[in-house]
Amino acid sequence: MNKLRIIFFLLAVAGGCYVAKAQEIKELENNQYSIVSADMSLVVDASRGGKILSFKYKDQEVLNQGRFPNSFGSTFWTSPQAQWNWPPVPEYDTKPFTAELKDGKLVLTGEKSERFGYRIRKVMHVCQHDGAIVITYSIINESGETRQVAPWEISRVPNGGLLFFEADKVEPANNMKGLPFTFSNGIASYEMDEAQENRKINADGKGWLAFNNGKVLFVKKFQDLQEGQAAPAEAEIQVYANPGKTFVEIEEQGPYTTLEPGASVNWTVRWYAVPVEGTEEGNLEKVKEILKGSQDHEHGSH
Repeated sequence: MNKLRIIFFLLAVAGGCYVAKAQEIKELENNQYSIVSADMSLVVDASRGGKILSFKYKDQEVLNQGRFPNSFGSTFWTSPQAQWNWPPVPEYDTKPFTAELKDGKLVLTGEKSERFGYRIRKVMHVCQHDGAIVITYSIINESGETRQVAPWEISRVPNGGLLFFEADKVEPANNMKGLPFTFSNGIASYEMDEAQENRKINADGKGWLAFNNGKVLFVKKFQDLQEGQAAPAEAEIQVYANPGKTFVEIEEQGPYTTLEPGASVNWTVRWYAVPVEGTEEGNLEKVKEILKGSQDHEHGSH
């Protein structure tokens, strides 16, 4: 059993955001760590690809807790998928990451992929300004060759609830059937349903997506890609629905970047969770409040 360690954050500027004071990182058993921000809590497993296993508001779980591989938690891959096809690259998805507590942050570093020459790093902390759990992913090019790549976060949630984001259209992806999105006032919405087939869409969003399971609103904020910035055949936002009433992947990608040998690309996603009652209208106003608070922070308003 690993010794339980509680690290209280000191007030320090980190990555353009104050690290939260009196928040905590706990080292748990089996090389797992928890990060707490007020009523939000996240658990990450360093021994299994640095995968996020759980994200809760109080005792309400947001992420899917499936028993089968590639059915649970939140992970990180490189894009485009055509470069590696399937299954996911072990060094990104399942092999152990080293873990270090540094300057009030949890730093997770993966093994170099011998096949592709990339190393993945994940840095997680809590932002004092708006309480976000901030995750910065890095793809480091150790291949010795100039490469093109984009970052890609994949979060799996139970099939049941409302997914929505800002977009005027969605398109079927990866030669799969699309999903029954509806569109109103610039918002694309998907009331989760069941089908006995794999379905997936691509969409050009506006830097955020939200999932409402009827009790918790899960919001992710990220870079809004401009035309031509997405990787080939990929998109800023993707949604994949696994067959049956199992899980849905809510995904976002960063810009397709050329990396010289030794260079890296850093890409940040901010996670929020707030309580809701029901899924009526997707609680869009709460999303706007979250985005405004984040934007105020980014513009230096304290």
